[in-house]
Amino acid sequence: MTTPNLAKIERIYDLRQAWPNEAQDFTPWLAENIAELGEALGMDLELQQTEAPVGSYSLDILATDLNQNRPVIIENQLESTDHRHLGQLLTYAAGYDANVIVWLTQDFGDEHRQALDWLNQRTDENTQFFGVVVELWRIGDSLPAPHFKLIATPNDWRKETAKTGGGTYQVTERSEKYRAFFQVLIDNLREEHKFTRAQKALPQNYYIFASGYRGFRYWARFTDNRQMRIDLRIEFSERERNLVLLANLEQSKAQIEREFGQQFEWDQSEGSRFCRIALARPGSIDDDADTLAEIRGWMVENLLKFKAVFGPKLAELAD
Repeated sequence: MTTPNLAKIERIYDLRQAWPNEAQDFTPWLAENIAELGEALGMDLELQQTEAPVGSYSLDILATDLNQNRPVIIENQLESTDHRHLGQLLTYAAGYDANVIVWLTQDFGDEHRQALDWLNQRTDENTQFFGVVVELWRIGDSLPAPHFKLIATPNDWRKETAKTGGGTYQVTERSEKYRAFFQVLIDNLREEHKFTRAQKALPQNYYIFASGYRGFRYWARFTDNRQMRIDLRIEFSERERNLVLLANLEQSKAQIEREFGQQFEWDQSEGSRFCRIALARPGSIDDDADTLAEIRGWMVENLLKFKAVFGPKLAELAD
């Protein structure tokens, strides 16, 4: 019998071997790799700001959970948890009226894990506290690899709820149809194509996916006039900026549509802050199961095409 040649997996307990300084090394790294944390949390996270001001203090990272369009605050600590950081976490949560509060540390003390569990029990469904341990692992002489380990989670985490950061849905038979449709869609995109980190669909007629670049988002949605649409939306806070970016993309319109094999709607959305580039086809949530499966396949195919065709363009704009 041949003995397999296997390496030993080893945990590196001193995170400062990889990130010597929390503010100068770890926070910028996490900002660039926010999607990895989102995968652990089951969310599509989009970076908004690092060192975000809260009075005389600075929050390490402010992000958005795109799927529910709610603010996420992230506080880092490259050592064991302490009372000071717990107090800062609550201060930042209040300052940004955050729905998702994430505490990232090297190690969680039992008293601080219990504090997050207590907060999750005492707050409503719209507020979620996560405790996450950052680990480093390597195999043999390999480079260290980061891993996010969830230590404290909300009571309803991974469960289907009808709550969002913006309030409570009125759950109806129709909204449940939307939830079921999009749950299959996001599961397929996550498991088969690694397109999203999202875990949970909501009872609404649309779903938002991260593009990987702040201000640019992919939407898949049903409209009121029996249409299915896939949009690349430009959603910065300043309309003039959105118009400039749309015009920049439109300079490559012929090339983009040739690569895609279809023509788009290039929409400045008068009366709205955002701009969008969209594809549409007939369809309704009331269609039969076979038609809905066809629509879902159309969405998967074209969302993947959007990412392949527009991704390099968005990278250029981001630079």
